[in-house]
Amino acid sequence: MRQFNTTPTHNIDAEINWSRRHLLDIDSFSRDEFNYVTNTALAMQEILTRPIKKVPALRGKTIVTLFYEPSTRTRGSFELAAKHLSADVVNLSPPASSITKGENLRDTLRTLEVMGADTIILRHHMAGAPHFAARHAKSCIINAGDGWHAHPTQTLLDIYTIQKYKKNVEGLKIVILGDSRHSRVARSNISGLTRMGAYITLCGPPTLLPFSIGRNDSVQSMLKVELDINKALDGADVVIALRIQKERQKAGLIPGIEEYISGYQLTGHRLKQAKPDAIVMHPGPVNEDIEISMEVVRCSQSVIDEQVANGIAIRMAILYLINRGNG
Repeated sequence: MRQFNTTPTHNIDAEINWSRRHLLDIDSFSRDEFNYVTNTALAMQEILTRPIKKVPALRGKTIVTLFYEPSTRTRGSFELAAKHLSADVVNLSPPASSITKGENLRDTLRTLEVMGADTIILRHHMAGAPHFAARHAKSCIINAGDGWHAHPTQTLLDIYTIQKYKKNVEGLKIVILGDSRHSRVARSNISGLTRMGAYITLCGPPTLLPFSIGRNDSVQSMLKVELDINKALDGADVVIALRIQKERQKAGLIPGIEEYISGYQLTGHRLKQAKPDAIVMHPGPVNEDIEISMEVVRCSQSVIDEQVANGIAIRMAILYLINRGNG
């Protein structure tokens, strides 16, 4: 079993001026903020090793998960994170609520606030929905994924996972393989990982790559696009494979799944182009033997299961930091 590096990237006791009331994206995060979140997650991870995995940090707080899209990993880890911190948790599913009767997002937010929601964790199919919520809600808002726009806690847990294996993100070559044009995970990772000093290579069919790679010159200098998977993987420290959605084929963006597999599936043979100690990541759920072979999923370089586990600690850290300053 690969061993985590449990040394904090800076002194965990050193406070920063955490003033964020919401977590909508990570585009304005500083390196100190990224490190502060991941170091706080290290402390949360210690709680998860105890026989009784619960502390009273958020006792008396009410956390609501409001997911307009299906989710297993994100929703489940937020719920567990809140319960480990002793918060009261309410899960709201649009199909089982008044949303099906035409209630709009603003009305739903108002209802939840009247019910005493301190924090609302929102996943929505429309990009920008969490920003709208933050403008109209008194509760703290956490973005759990909005359209193709952002998935900030996924990026935070990815950075946390990389730091545990590589200690420092700065200077690493990270390959994002697959459909980065339509991926909120890719967009947030590009923003977060380049802010942490990593060099990003995007690889995939031309129809699944971004039309542009950002307007920020500093970000552009740390990004490149490579159509050849073997060249992209050459010397990589980290490989992040993205899930291929079937609707991309229906939209004509790829000729077919077999063609994608032939050109871009991460296989054991192709992984040999990366560094011997490279790690393999995936935001999940994995399409078995499509974007990544099961041989790679199960290999010693895969940290996909650790990502799922790390999501709980990261989301505990975010819930704690946001509620600590708002209560």
